Formats: sequence, structure tokens, C-alpha cells
Amino acid sequence: MSETKGEMPNARLIEARSLSPEIKHFFFEVPEVDQLPFEAGQFVSFTESIRGKQVTRAYSIASAPGGNRFELCLNVVPEGYFSPYLFTMEPGAEVPMQGPLGTFVLRPPVRETIMVATGTGISPFRGMLAEGLAKHPEQRFKLIFGARHGHGLVFADEFRAWEREYGNFRFVPTLTRPDADWLGHTTRVQPLVLEAVGERRDLDIYVCGLKAMVDDVRAILKARGFDRKQIISEKYD
Repeated sequence: MSETKGEMPNARLIEARSLSPEIKHFFFEVPEVDQLPFEAGQFVSFTESIRGKQVTRAYSIASAPGGNRFELCLNVVPEGYFSPYLFTMEPGAEVPMQGPLGTFVLRPPVRETIMVATGTGISPFRGMLAEGLAKHPEQRFKLIFGARHGHGLVFADEFRAWEREYGNFRFVPTLTRPDADWLGHTTRVQPLVLEAVGERRDLDIYVCGLKAMVDDVRAILKARGFDRKQIISEKYD
């Protein structure tokens, strides 16, 4: 399945956990179905009347398929419409949903893969890695994840645990505004992508984050000789 068409029942909020001052981890269920069919990396669209305006926003699913539940990881945009609304939702509240939809998924045949994320662009990769590491132990996966501050490296403990568990996975975090006790990389993701690629041209590169970063990484890889079909991307603005 690559896409589920039509209107889905409402999504009901189960729980919301703060991961940082501006980021929350949301747990939703779709009560009227037993199984919510989707591929890791897809998104859902929420629609609601907010401040007298009908607003629709798409959010990447931050979990692998399982039952009728899914997770989101969102940062609040104070001047926005939908994210402040979601950040004030209480457990039990519902929101109209369409999907899951989208083509930002692991492409068959799955090859050695580098994933590049900044900020909440990490969301689709969490599900993609959970599924990919379990189903493709013969392939190597590397996650390059950039944030400004340490608290922006959401799910980092989980990724480090996966690195210990799976011999075919490497996690490479980087901060551009680190605290004094940070011992990791202190650069943008682009140099780390070039380092990871080296002279290889037989890799698939998945990129997710804000437009400027995604466009920059795509341009760098194309200049290095990568075919556009090897660079799968999704932009968050």
C-alpha cells in the first residue's frame, strides 16, 4: 500500500509528552478501526475550524505501523494556526483526519541508506528505521540528525539504543549551538553527509527538514554525481 484514499474517522488523542520547551510527542488512536494501514514515513492530514477558519495541516507519522495507533512529533509555531491548537488538546479530544498518505517511504529494493534530518524532520525516520532495521538486517543504515541545541535531538536515547542493538545502524548527531559539555559534532549536517558518502555512489539518501537544508543537500549530492532517483526528500516548509 502506498496511499489510503478517502476520509478516515477522527483521530483521538491518547497522550502528549513534552520533549523540549517547543516540541511535543503525540499519541493518537483511530477508535473506529482495528488496523490503521500505512507505510512508515507517510503522513496524516488534520482539518479543524480554528479562529473561524477551516485549516488543514499535514504531519509526518513518527512511528511504525501497529494496530490503530500512530504517533506525531511536532514543534509549536506560536503564530501558526494548527500547532498551537494541537498543543492545547487534552487526552480524549478528537480531530478530523485524512490519510495516511504520501510516498516518503523506503523504496524497494532497499539498499544501503543514509537518512538526513534536522529538527522535527526526524519524525518520519523514526518509523522508517524501526521497520527498516528489523526487516533489512542485510543493509546498513546511517542517521545524520542535526539540531541547534541538545534538547532538539529528540528520540536520541532511542537511536543510541538501536545503535547498540543493531550492528547495521549508526547514529550521527550534531549540534550547531551546543552546550559546553557536548562532545559530539558541532557542524551542520551537510559536511557529515559528504563524509558519510565519500566516494560511494551506490547509496540511497533520504532527506527531511526545512526547505533550505533539503535543497542544499540535494544540490551537493547531485554535484557529486548522484542520480535524482537516489535522493528522496520531504520538505517541512
